[in-house]
Amino acid sequence: MSTDEASAAAEPTVIGRAGSYSKGVARRQEILDRAIEVFRERGADGTSLRRIATAIGVSHAALLHYFDSREQLLVAVYEHAESQRDTAKMYEDRSALDVLVTAAVINIGVPGMVELYTTLVATALAVDGSPSNTFFSSRFARIREDLTQRLAAGQAAGNVRKDVDPADMAALLIAASDGLQVQWLLEPTVELERTLETFAVLFAPTS
Repeated sequence: MSTDEASAAAEPTVIGRAGSYSKGVARRQEILDRAIEVFRERGADGTSLRRIATAIGVSHAALLHYFDSREQLLVAVYEHAESQRDTAKMYEDRSALDVLVTAAVINIGVPGMVELYTTLVATALAVDGSPSNTFFSSRFARIREDLTQRLAAGQAAGNVRKDVDPADMAALLIAASDGLQVQWLLEPTVELERTLETFAVLFAPTS
């Protein structure tokens, strides 16, 4: 579910251990690439690190070489999946709402990754300083900043109402996008795109 596609591409964060040499770095990326395919199909699935290793065709020891825990691996998988999108080019000069709608539509094309996202966000709330808590705290701050800037630019151009703080609007957009994607997981008939586009009316300049 990622609204993180909303933000410009940043230097990827190495979650876990990157590997000491080029061969190790390549091996870590291969593991993440395989894991992405597994989670795209079925999400986190509540499986142990050992069962994840079996599903992606590597040894349990290979996973432990790069990742200390299941949670750390899942965060790395999610971050790696998002880093594969050229978000800077994809969303260049687009409005905050365009970014959110496009990202949400892309997300529901891979239900397993939406489930993985939802699982990780819930995990992030449990323990301060955990891998998911650290990753998603930074991620939400980055998204809010990016959307706030886009909304402020829209206000300056006369395309967005000026009587609401752009930071507040940014937070509402993120909450709506994430919440609607959770509803969509439970009930696929939810009109995600159409509902999000309602903000075009809500944020329109006041007369």
